Amino acid sequence: MTSSLIRGRPRHATGHIAVRVGHAVLGGVAGAVWLVLPVMTSVTQDPVPAAGAATVSAAQAADGVSATDYVLPLVAVAAAGALGGYGYVRRTRRARSRTTPGILSPAPPAPSPADAERQARASLVLADDCVRTSREALGYVAGAAAAVRALRAAETELTAAFAIWRRYEEGVPEDAAARRQALVGVVGRCAEAGRQLDAEAAGFDAAWDAGDALAVAEGRFRQLAGRTGGVTAALAGAGERYGAAAVASVVGHVEQAKDRLVFATSRLNRARQDADSGDGDGFRRGIRAAEGAVAQAGVLLAGVERLAEELRAAAGLLPAALTGAEAELAGLRGTALPPRLAHADAVLAGVRGEVTGGPYDSLDALRRVVRAVEATGGGRSGVISAGADLVARSALGAAEDFVGTHRAAVGAEARALLAAAGRAAPADADRLARRARELAERDVRAHGNPFTGEGAAHGSGVAGAVLGGVLLGEEGDGGPVVAFGGPESRGRLG
Repeated sequence: MTSSLIRGRPRHATGHIAVRVGHAVLGGVAGAVWLVLPVMTSVTQDPVPAAGAATVSAAQAADGVSATDYVLPLVAVAAAGALGGYGYVRRTRRARSRTTPGILSPAPPAPSPADAERQARASLVLADDCVRTSREALGYVAGAAAAVRALRAAETELTAAFAIWRRYEEGVPEDAAARRQALVGVVGRCAEAGRQLDAEAAGFDAAWDAGDALAVAEGRFRQLAGRTGGVTAALAGAGERYGAAAVASVVGHVEQAKDRLVFATSRLNRARQDADSGDGDGFRRGIRAAEGAVAQAGVLLAGVERLAEELRAAAGLLPAALTGAEAELAGLRGTALPPRLAHADAVLAGVRGEVTGGPYDSLDALRRVVRAVEATGGGRSGVISAGADLVARSALGAAEDFVGTHRAAVGAEARALLAAAGRAAPADADRLARRARELAERDVRAHGNPFTGEGAAHGSGVAGAVLGGVLLGEEGDGGPVVAFGGPESRGRLG
């Protein structure tokens, strides 16, 4: 029976084996012949020596062998060894350069569709976290042009990955093989985004070390701490004027911002102690953690201020939107759209009643007017278009803030919808962003909110820092600090 090793040998190897055997036999025969020559010489009749031959030594005469008799056999043996060595070298080089091995290992099984989808989701979440963290970190560093370019490249790759995933969720492509390839594309794009950030992590660190990080972090901390009172008052005023429902999306933002600032305070104090003791690594960890917490506190407070301003803007735009909507509907009277017109009329009447009846959610009222007109095929220009832009920006901003400050608990579905909303037209952007916010809130509820119960009573702010992705959360104290970079470098401050 032919063994598997022989069966796996390339066909052209047989010829090389024959050549090597021939070389070896030839060398052996040559060596044997020359070894026999001295014996053959000793038994033949010696010629009559010349007169000067008396110089031959007695020992040589006794043995019957001259020095010349040993030279040629040694040369033959050396030649045989050279031939064998040449064959060995050729065989070694061929084995090293061979692309098709003699024994073929079975290919690993392809992942199941469910496993491939899980890998794609995990890749999207990780890449999105890396991009968000890197963007926050760059807000504290000047002169890091290469890191900025790396972030832009990573954002481009991530946007493409989310677009592929979004089409995949919508059933495009339909072919099973093409869908598997789409998932490979998602993973590959996310990996490239991470690679771009990893490549500039060291450069970012150098730029960070060159600045006065402690002074910058402390300055921003004091500025935000001084804003909390004003933001609290703005939230209360917006609630009184526009109703509790209007500000429900930012209720708790001020408390969460304060929690991040408590965490930043502890890390800044620790960083000062590490600086005094000469612990450079501890100093960097403390400052970077404080930077992340301060950045998220700023996002939370700014979200409250932005919503209050958007409510004021919507209230100011609403009367003109109502007038513009009525004008557009009047132009559609007598067309084949009576049900839609009747619905739009009812919406406008309801909004007018809310405006005259007391506190109302001006953004929601403007959204309903815009959607009613758009349902009839209008609203592509003028005040209705401006209202659509306002409500879309508001929904996008609110969803972005929530995902960014709760990213350790938010899954791929909400992130993908948010990314799609950023690429969509205003009407679709508003719908997608609001759905993304709903899914993100669902994820956080399933994960557990650290701002209630024991998490709030802990008082250190670590739970909020972990939820916000400032810390990796791998250990009891929150684990490593998340830094600028991709998957390979983001946890280097451990």
